[in-house]
Order: sequence, then C-alpha cells, then structure tokens
Amino acid sequence: MGMKVRIGIGSIPVNGSAAESGPGLAELIDELEARRIDSVWLSDLASAPHTTDPLIGLAYAAGRTERLKLGTGVLVLPGRNPGVVAAQLAGLASLAPGRILPAFGVRPARAADRTLFTVPGGRRAAVFEEALVVVRRLLTEPSVTHHGEFFHLDEASVAPLPAKQLDIWLGGRAPIGMSRIGRLADGWLGSFLTPDEAAVCRSQIKEAAAQAGREIEEDHYGTNIQVLPDGHDDSTLGPLLARLAKDRPELDDPGKLICRGWAAARAEIQRFVDVGLTKFVVRPVVPVTSRSDFLDEFSSRLLDLQT
Repeated sequence: MGMKVRIGIGSIPVNGSAAESGPGLAELIDELEARRIDSVWLSDLASAPHTTDPLIGLAYAAGRTERLKLGTGVLVLPGRNPGVVAAQLAGLASLAPGRILPAFGVRPARAADRTLFTVPGGRRAAVFEEALVVVRRLLTEPSVTHHGEFFHLDEASVAPLPAKQLDIWLGGRAPIGMSRIGRLADGWLGSFLTPDEAAVCRSQIKEAAAQAGREIEEDHYGTNIQVLPDGHDDSTLGPLLARLAKDRPELDDPGKLICRGWAAARAEIQRFVDVGLTKFVVRPVVPVTSRSDFLDEFSSRLLDLQT
C-alpha cells in the first residue's frame, strides 16, 4: 500500500479580524469541515492576541465537526502537568474518536511565553522526556504508578481510555530532537526546513528508532509549509526574514523556507514527498484579506496532491 499524503491547515490570520478565537475560529473550523479538508492544527501561543489555547480550541472544534481531524501544532509540554494533559487528550478522544492528533514541542515559539512554561532547574529536555512517558502510559494503561525524577503518580488513571491508541508526534529539527522522536514518539512534524534537511532528519529518526528496537510508520513524517499567497510581495516579510536569519544563520538564504505563491508551495510539497514526507500543514505567513479566498486557492492548487 502506498503512503498517504495528507494536507491540513494551520491558523489563517485575516486582516482586521481575530485568527483563532471567537468568530474567527468558528469560521475557520466550519470552512474546513464544509470543504472536507483533512485536518486543522492549532498553535500554542499563550500570549498572542486573538488566539485560543489549542486544547480548548480543539474541544470547541470537536463539537462543530464530524470528520475534520484535530491537531496541536505544537503543544508545549514542559511546564504543563502531564497527567492533566493526558486527561484532556482522553476527553478529546472521547468527543472525536479517531480524530485527535497530539503533537508536542519542547519550548514555546514566542519568547514572551517562556516564563509561562517554567521547569525545575531549567532542565527542559529531561522534563519533556519524562512527561512524554507519563502521558503515553496514562493514555494506554488503566492504572499508572510512576516515580521518576520530576513526576510521581500512585495508581493514577484517566478515563475513558482512547479506544484506539493516540499517536504522539513531536516537532523539532535538531539531531537530539530526532533521536528523541525515534526513541519515544510515533511521528514527526517539522517546521522551517528544506527538503534536503528533512531527508536528513527522517534518516536520523529511523536510525534512532532502530537502535531503540522501535519503528516509526513510513507515513508518519511531516512538516509545516509556509506560504506567501499570490498577490503579496517580499515587502511584507521583513520581520519574519530577520527572525529566520537569526534562527538559521547556517542557511545562505533563509528566505528559501517560504513558498512565494501557490505554484511554489505545490512544487515544495512534491520535493518533500520525494524525500519521504507525507503529512503537511499549510500556513500563510501574512494575514490574508479573505479566509474563504485563501481556502479556495488551497483547495484548487494543492489538494489533488493527496493520495
């Protein structure tokens, strides 16, 4: 059987309106469900205006939909109680069976959020790995006793347990993160990387999984696709390009991480598919004038790439 290529949507900011809260979130969710788009992925941006906590947003979306898959893109785990996160995910899975796609990250994307997700002694990576173990055990075992370095549980449980085990995906692109995915996760959702870099990351994950006696499913590798819609020019990208230049100094042209127009996005997705990625989350890098128009273009230009 061939690998399933699937293309979902992240947040779509609209000029002069809310993106992921109130009417803006309702409009986004209803549009995606009506158009039979595969999935929506809500970001974890606690201090950003006009956003909703992703788990709350997904619960809201679950009540408005019947088929749309619901993902976190990505949820910061260190700094959250993993037992509570597991209970929330179990609740979501009962509301929308087979449609919940949890993806976790190590640290907030925005510096302004970092004091909201503190961890003991600043040992974020170690807390993350133990929290992942706790979340997975609580979502798969009827009773969990765990005494680790950071978390302690005695006969703890969440209910109802998901009828089908939730796949846990992680973000990141550094080699240490790829090793963690191979050892502990079920899939990978990258961001701001080239197809060549993605091929290396995929190889690192597969190698780490093999060393741990595990296997990641062949179609459990994906990435975000950042699109500058047709009709916009680079003058709108100044702050983003400056941030990318700072975050990715090893790249001769960080601007290559952004797809200028739908034809470029289509070609980039194909390049990622060619190196073994099959799951994609498309996001505009600037506010758009119309959410419906953006989704019209998305549907007509990209969805036939799905298999």
